[in-house]
Amino acid sequence: MSNGGAQNQPVDSRVNTADLKPSERPRLPNNLFPLGYKAGFSQWWAAISPAAAEAAVLAFLPFKSPLPALSPSDGHTAATASPPDADPHGARECASNMVPLSGKNRIINEFTVTRTSEPDPKNHLVMLHGYGAGLAFFYRNYDMLSRRPGWKLWSLDLLGYGRSSRPPFHIGSKDPEGKITEAEDWFIDALEEWRKIRGIEKFTLLGHSFGGYLAVRYALKYKSRVNKLILVSPVGVPEDPYAVREALPDDPKSEEFAALQTAATRSNPNLADTLKVDSQNMPYSSAPGSASASTTSLPATKEGHKTKDSNPKPNSSSTPRRPIPKWLACLWEANISPFSFIRWSGPLGPRLVSGWSSRRFSQLPGAESTALHDYAYSLFRQSGSGEYALAYVLAPGAHARRPLLWRVQELVGIPSVWMYGDMDWMDVAGGHAAKEKIRGTDLPEGEGAGWRGGEQWRGKRGGKGGEAKVQVVLKAGHHLYLDGWEEFNGLVGEEMADVEVREQEAKNAAA
Repeated sequence: MSNGGAQNQPVDSRVNTADLKPSERPRLPNNLFPLGYKAGFSQWWAAISPAAAEAAVLAFLPFKSPLPALSPSDGHTAATASPPDADPHGARECASNMVPLSGKNRIINEFTVTRTSEPDPKNHLVMLHGYGAGLAFFYRNYDMLSRRPGWKLWSLDLLGYGRSSRPPFHIGSKDPEGKITEAEDWFIDALEEWRKIRGIEKFTLLGHSFGGYLAVRYALKYKSRVNKLILVSPVGVPEDPYAVREALPDDPKSEEFAALQTAATRSNPNLADTLKVDSQNMPYSSAPGSASASTTSLPATKEGHKTKDSNPKPNSSSTPRRPIPKWLACLWEANISPFSFIRWSGPLGPRLVSGWSSRRFSQLPGAESTALHDYAYSLFRQSGSGEYALAYVLAPGAHARRPLLWRVQELVGIPSVWMYGDMDWMDVAGGHAAKEKIRGTDLPEGEGAGWRGGEQWRGKRGGKGGEAKVQVVLKAGHHLYLDGWEEFNGLVGEEMADVEVREQEAKNAAA
């Protein structure tokens, strides 16, 4: 994949739209779906592959990126400069790999940046994208975050998303709590298996939106593997008394469901066969066979389900119902993915996606916005998989069925950063509530003497409570890593430096 042309402009040369006059700033399109019918049909017919679309986005990195791997035996690497020591931030190497997991059709797409002039990295930063997205969405962050000596950067496509494999998603449990646990474990157990394959003992975990929710769930289940959580506008933090009692959808395993998905992905003859749904596999689970322990529990209900949560839940009868349209609730409960409409719409798909992408990326230069639109459409049109887990984790209205706030106090021992944009649709109040609950939880007996602590982490609690803080990126929305990328990169870099100090203090204390 060529890296020539306008896409090789340095990251630091991009225009900050916040510094422009109102008349000079990019405007939202006047029509709801700005992509024309002819252009939309052409894009649908061209069927740009996710690999090509990913490469086009990563070409905006200020250094050469590797060809995307297409299979586990097809890894690619590229030095960030030629010769490698010409990189002013130290010799670095990018790599694209597909990492096979156990079981059938379970493969993780991975992008890494390694500092090749240094010995084995002392620290690791693992990045997880949000719902429906992919690892290329972080293209404005890879350069600056990989400049720090002693670190290796890993960015992953979640199982069933991006260019990771898309095995059929199936829920075997019949009770509500079991269904939610299965949906969560489908992702976090795949992440744990990937960690073991890569031989990473401990890492800093950064997750955006749905990736942030999964990052917390992973840390609760595999606590010894995480040295810090960086939660970027995480979904599912606060509690909605109705969301925790909403009915869960049935398992999407029927022949009719499989047939619909197969027909949708085969509507375009140019779409590769490897991206189509295998209806014969639809009824079977792709997760490892061993059962996993639940990372949380539902509140007590009239049916008598148990709860681990120590906080009383508000009485739903005294809380006004959120105005959720009936059609949305029906589609959600039927587990109809929004991407199904993209697949079913055929030639209209690119035009529908443009209604979202033109607004989401309107602040970016035109070439970057177009590349991200193409990338998003190439992912949205792929066969459904991990997207069907969302309805088990979140209720209509995007509130968690098992809110993170119920168990954040168990993160004591793992410093957590809750980051939001100042124009974020995700409510920062959830992050502040989580912070206060963590800080208000006493440390286990004998712990905390060697911890850094400080008022920014523990407020007025001194060395007694857990460590958490909230940070807000200015002039940024939900995708703050894109909107306010410079400030975001700086804040994450500070957290990486903080990890280094903590690790050194821990070694000194153990000596």
